[in-house]
Amino acid sequence: MIRGIGTDLCMISRIQKILDREGPDGPFFQRAFTEEERRDAEGRHDLAAFYAARFAVKEAVFKAVGPLTRNGFDFRIVASLHCEDGSPYVCVTDRLRPYLDEACVGKLFLSVTTEGDYAQAFVVAEE
Repeated sequence: MIRGIGTDLCMISRIQKILDREGPDGPFFQRAFTEEERRDAEGRHDLAAFYAARFAVKEAVFKAVGPLTRNGFDFRIVASLHCEDGSPYVCVTDRLRPYLDEACVGKLFLSVTTEGDYAQAFVVAEE
């Protein structure tokens, strides 16, 4: 049974401006992304697109799960990684699991795409 859906669209140029202003180790990236996501970003030629897509995932997960919980949650507990074949997934950490349990969510399905100046994520939260 589907418990929630969430989608988000993030402008890559917005993330690029933040990168230009504060660099990849700046406060925004420290505040919004997990260590694992920041490590995964190292050396990528498409850094702004990478971070924009990851930020869209965080927002989409929040929209799919947040309304089902009593409290919102910190973006850093949502990490999106990718399988060897390149397909994305939400890494369910020990910090995220209690929110999913409260929302009666057993699995998150994720789709991510970039086109032009936009990164989009779509999440389905399933019981």
